[in-house]
Amino acid sequence: MALSEMLRRAMLATVAVAGLSAAPALAQDASPSHLAAAREAVDSIDTTEQFDQILLNAATQIKAELIVNNPDLQSQISDMVDESAIALAPRRGALENEIARIYAKLFTEQELREIAEFYKSEAGRKLIQQGPTASREMMAAADVWSNGIVRDLRASAINAMAKMAPNAAAAAAPTTTQ
Repeated sequence: MALSEMLRRAMLATVAVAGLSAAPALAQDASPSHLAAAREAVDSIDTTEQFDQILLNAATQIKAELIVNNPDLQSQISDMVDESAIALAPRRGALENEIARIYAKLFTEQELREIAEFYKSEAGRKLIQQGPTASREMMAAADVWSNGIVRDLRASAINAMAKMAPNAAAAAAPTTTQ
């Protein structure tokens, strides 16, 4: 089994266990049901998916650094770093708990339930899947629009300056005393 798959499974198991035990530790800030709603919303939005590769990337980078200096130990280094990475995977649960606590602070329990309900729906899942594409296309459209606005404003300002050039030139000319 590849390291990425082992790490993914270890993180998923850790997150599941942490989710069950997180409520009492975080209950100081929010009720257990509020935190449960926050965890459900966070999970439905795939909020923490962006952090899935951090441990794998760190392991890959550290292996490369160590192997460069010790190429004869490549296999042992790879195994050692993989074991260490798997041992660190449970710490992902702390991140999941912190993110749930943040969401619980920002949203009411009812809002969190509504967020989770929407993102679990067909439309919500599609928004998660197509959101990055929509964002890229939106930024491209905004760039085109912005360039057009700048071009048209520049043209308008140049035309206006041409009409008032004699006055503008006289007002802008430096004064000298003799």
